[in-house]
Amino acid sequence: MTERSILVVDDEVPIAEAVRARLASEGYHVRVAHDGPEALRASAEERPDLVVLDLMLPGMDGLEVCRELQRDAWIPVLMLTARADEADTVAGFAVGADDYLTKPFSMRELTARVRAIVRRMERMNQATSTEPITRFDLTIDAARRRVLRASEEVSLTPLEFDILAALARAPGVVQSRDQLMDRVWGYRDYAGGRVVDSHVARIRRKLGDEAAEPRYIRTVHGVGYAFKEDGDH
Repeated sequence: MTERSILVVDDEVPIAEAVRARLASEGYHVRVAHDGPEALRASAEERPDLVVLDLMLPGMDGLEVCRELQRDAWIPVLMLTARADEADTVAGFAVGADDYLTKPFSMRELTARVRAIVRRMERMNQATSTEPITRFDLTIDAARRRVLRASEEVSLTPLEFDILAALARAPGVVQSRDQLMDRVWGYRDYAGGRVVDSHVARIRRKLGDEAAEPRYIRTVHGVGYAFKEDGDH
């Protein structure tokens, strides 16, 4: 397998160096940046496979950096945050982050998250002959990773696409938040419920599915979500 490159962005030099050393020991090629402009330059020079990005950067904060990184093409981002604030997490996902870790974190947990993101990237890159999924007026094309609603393309992030596809492949089947974490992220997390809920809410907005009676995804309170079947009300 080709060596994966990772850009680590953190203004705290000891943390950045510790992360660099650990990821390098795992076989990744690692470059470090200590602020937003430096991170954008590094990304432009050698388009990394993954970015580990601190939210609280001086001047240009992590949200702005993440938004700029995603401007031309999607790149997976693992966001680091010093606060377990749900608003920070939701904001990070809204600008394209794939996952987040709250400081302080263990290096073991960091490497597990990185591996999970890399595995997901590899699954995405594998050619597939799977037939498109058609549900109601939605067409979900796994091979091209496109979603059409009444012939109009819907722009979803890779994570949003994977969640929607996981639900649509099993209409009527209730999937818990933990199950979705396993299937999409590749692990379970104590805060996974908030993460899944945040992504489902954005999928619904993009599909115009926010009415009192959603057309596509129904919530099973206290459990999780299910893609509706024909005839569901």
